Amino acid sequence: MTDPEVLIIGAGPAGLTAATYLGRFRRRTLVVDAGDPRAAWIPVSHNMPGFPAGIGGGDILKRMREQAEEYGAVILPGRVQTLSRDGEGFVALVDGREIRARAVLLATGVVDHHPDLPGVEQAVQRSLVRVCPICDGYEATGKAVAVIGHSDKGAREAAFMRTYSDRVTLIHIGPPEALTRREELDRLGVELVLAPLDSIDIEQDRVTALSYGGQSRAFDLVYSALGTSPNAELAQGLGARLADDGRLEVDLHQATSVAGLYAAGDVVRGLNQIAVATAEAAVAATDMHNRLRKADGQTVAD
Repeated sequence: MTDPEVLIIGAGPAGLTAATYLGRFRRRTLVVDAGDPRAAWIPVSHNMPGFPAGIGGGDILKRMREQAEEYGAVILPGRVQTLSRDGEGFVALVDGREIRARAVLLATGVVDHHPDLPGVEQAVQRSLVRVCPICDGYEATGKAVAVIGHSDKGAREAAFMRTYSDRVTLIHIGPPEALTRREELDRLGVELVLAPLDSIDIEQDRVTALSYGGQSRAFDLVYSALGTSPNAELAQGLGARLADDGRLEVDLHQATSVAGLYAAGDVVRGLNQIAVATAEAAVAATDMHNRLRKADGQTVAD
């Protein structure tokens, strides 16, 4: 395709939703897809609106991709190496090719921090080790739950899981001084284990044991609360303002501090949820379209 009006970086739920909206706004839209979005790891989502029986992450992405392409969005496999200003627009280097756009949406997501153990990423993909208690904590109701943490974030997630079960154990694998909420854990009835994690034993479709400090115990569900790192390097290179956690700060229209640069989804500070990502993408796409309309003299003054 010729250079697009809008470049979307990332083909997860946020990027694909924005592509559908922009296509329906009749904007030339290019989505650069680096592959392996986090949503693809979801075996079954039970909190995706409109799917009471649940739907897998792969199916969600397939439907969203087909919808975006139905309205003319072009999805290009590749990775954006650099993003820089080009007059009032932007130029992106995609696998050695320069692509210019009038506006850019970053839907680049985050990278999960997993326990440093063999096979743990496959365990996450199979939902044997989980990373999102908001997504699937309901399925832990009444079960024995282990939360792996290395800071007070682990304590917060263990406390959250008490919504569903009275058998919650926090395995703190970080320095002892990194956990400052021990009294609150005791008050909430969360068992605390201070020990490095040695292994995760998996048999067929369940975690049969966690081994730590020479001990081994079985749990029904295991949650990793080791945090994430946002993929915000492209925006940071443009001088975009970041929040304390490294995610992008945006206004009520999902615009960053760099004119013409927007962001939606997990790379923005907030909940890592598909429903949130799609809502942010709809807001961003609409404002991008209106911004371009105004620049082209196609609006009526307030």
